[in-house]
Amino acid sequence: MEATGTDEVEKIKSKFMSAWHNMKYSWVLKTKTYFSRNSPVFLLGKCYHFKTEGEYRALHSFQSSSAGISTEISGNVEEFRKDFISRIWLTYREEFPQIKGSALTTDCGWGCTLRTGQMLLAQGLMLHFLGRAWVWPEALDMDSCDSESWTSSTVRKLTASLEASLTADRDPKVLARPPARRDWDVTERRNEVYHRKIISWFGDSPLAAFGLHQLIEYGKKSGKMAGDWYGPAVVAHILRKAVEEARDPELQGVTVYVAQDCTVYSSDVIDRQCSFVDSGKAGTKAVIILVPVRLGGERTNTDYLEFVKGILSLEYCVGIIGGKPKQSYYFAGFQDDSLIYMDPHYCQSFVDVSIKDFPLESFHCPSPKKMSFKKMDPSCTIGFYCRTVQDFEKASEEITKMLKSSSKEKYPLFTFVKGHSRDYDFASSPLHEENDLFSEDEKKRLKRFSAEEFVLL
Repeated sequence: MEATGTDEVEKIKSKFMSAWHNMKYSWVLKTKTYFSRNSPVFLLGKCYHFKTEGEYRALHSFQSSSAGISTEISGNVEEFRKDFISRIWLTYREEFPQIKGSALTTDCGWGCTLRTGQMLLAQGLMLHFLGRAWVWPEALDMDSCDSESWTSSTVRKLTASLEASLTADRDPKVLARPPARRDWDVTERRNEVYHRKIISWFGDSPLAAFGLHQLIEYGKKSGKMAGDWYGPAVVAHILRKAVEEARDPELQGVTVYVAQDCTVYSSDVIDRQCSFVDSGKAGTKAVIILVPVRLGGERTNTDYLEFVKGILSLEYCVGIIGGKPKQSYYFAGFQDDSLIYMDPHYCQSFVDVSIKDFPLESFHCPSPKKMSFKKMDPSCTIGFYCRTVQDFEKASEEITKMLKSSSKEKYPLFTFVKGHSRDYDFASSPLHEENDLFSEDEKKRLKRFSAEEFVLL
């Protein structure tokens, strides 16, 4: 009886916390992000300049230097807006199907690192299926949306949230269907199919390959539970496992490699790329490389700023996840000494991505935010995408040059080493060993990261 009573108390406590977080993160303040028109803006390898443009009222003004990086100007403020809004934005959600083994139907207050990890992987999949030049045709239609549009019924939700959270059975709220869209040509239609498919892989349901429910299941094998904080390094390994286990035929041509001890072993990466694509069918896989690193000791070392800028100036970069202690952000660009990011700390309603023509607007961020590099927490994970072995070899050579020029007398953030790692066992580990996500050596390494990581509110 005592155990049963304890379980009930925990359930009630969980529901009260969910209600509080749902209310807390339903408020989206009208914060303005200022940019300079006198210096370029970089976004995942593309460069934009607003010098000849008038101020854009939603993005407002701009400030930055290119950190000595030679990159062709890709466009002006309008092009930047389209590009930024086209990136997939994944945030806190509420009232999604209950997470197995818990009473949670929201990730508010604890799931932000998982959300930023999803954004990192989503950008890699966008490069794979859509290419870097793709932009969402309806991106500029969001121009009129201000930050309150996501929570137009916030006041009503504040009272309803507490009542609903204390009810065991809740019907998920689904955003209204979008208006009928215009006629598209064959290429646009094909791109929109992949656009929707990529988003659906990150849906908040137990069946979504990279949805929160699946990621939490993989996290359990490393000792993490729903409601726990996750760090950037742990999330990198969870994403690797999720891609390995994905059964959608479309995903068989993609693999994920996670660097160990800040070292990328080239032969291990190439082995992954050249592994059989599907049931013995020969082929080459694209690889998303994730590198957990620290940008300093207790505080971020500003000497690493130029290298971070260099990474974000590469078109095969898929972003960086990290941020402040207890807060994770998805960094996608920079201007001067400030990083441009997407913030997952918005509570939005559950969207059923299994329905035809589900609404897309809440998966695209209408406005960027900026943060000074020196305010970042040192722990982060860097990601980049390589379609072919030749792309990987070119990328590793280019990044190695950046590392050497930026490290000077200090130890580089990470290194590329030819050959195989002596204790590397991910590629050869049989997939049927489902009871253990990490090897013993891995667990020891991850314990180092987890002790200081900030998996985030």
